[in-house]
Amino acid sequence: MFPDVVDLRSFYAQPLGVVTRRLIGRAVRSRFDNVRGLAVLGIGYATPYLGVFREECERTLAFMPGAQGVTRWPSAAPTLAALVDETELPLRDGMVDRVIAVHLLEMTPDAGEVLREVWRVLAPGGRLLCIVPNRRGVWARVDNNPFGHGRPFSRTQITDLLRAALFTPVAWGEALYIPPVQRNWFLRGAVAWERAGASLSLPFAGVHIVEATKQVYKPVPLRRKASRLQVFQPVLEPVMSPRPLGG
Repeated sequence: MFPDVVDLRSFYAQPLGVVTRRLIGRAVRSRFDNVRGLAVLGIGYATPYLGVFREECERTLAFMPGAQGVTRWPSAAPTLAALVDETELPLRDGMVDRVIAVHLLEMTPDAGEVLREVWRVLAPGGRLLCIVPNRRGVWARVDNNPFGHGRPFSRTQITDLLRAALFTPVAWGEALYIPPVQRNWFLRGAVAWERAGASLSLPFAGVHIVEATKQVYKPVPLRRKASRLQVFQPVLEPVMSPRPLGG
């Protein structure tokens, strides 16, 4: 079930949400480091991570699921946000080049169907960046943050989900090694936590960040061909033998 958009907006306005935005935003920017002239779509509640792309890319869109609700974005410019059905996006085939999915796959009732719809609107060679809660992380175990709601994923689970929707995972990352503690003095050490967790490759990060590419051709099962050395036996039809004369 999707959290209400008001609760999401409130979380990102709090100190823990500000730190969350900063740490995940760095990882998003490192993956999509050059979007000049491209169309970027954020789906779920991606507006905290889209602002850095607005002045660089050709077009930026923010789609929010109907069960979640929508807020105006950006606040001081013509709106680029829309309320949609996440399984029927109002875009033509192959219309966007980059997609950022956050607060989406763990919330939607059918993540596979959503990914297939994302596949449809992505251009050939397009990239998808999924940010999902890590089932082994602390963030998925407490409900004081949006990643503590919905279904968390292991690496194997999100990989299988992407491949079933014809995406190929090409890069992995993690973020939010700091525990989700609402204390300003504790949050001041967030960057140190993040550096330590990444350098030690700790398995308890709050979120997985996986980049995947669109497979253009759907794989089909191959039929086994008959061997060229196969010998075919002639089929003989029965023939009536002549009756002897005088019989």
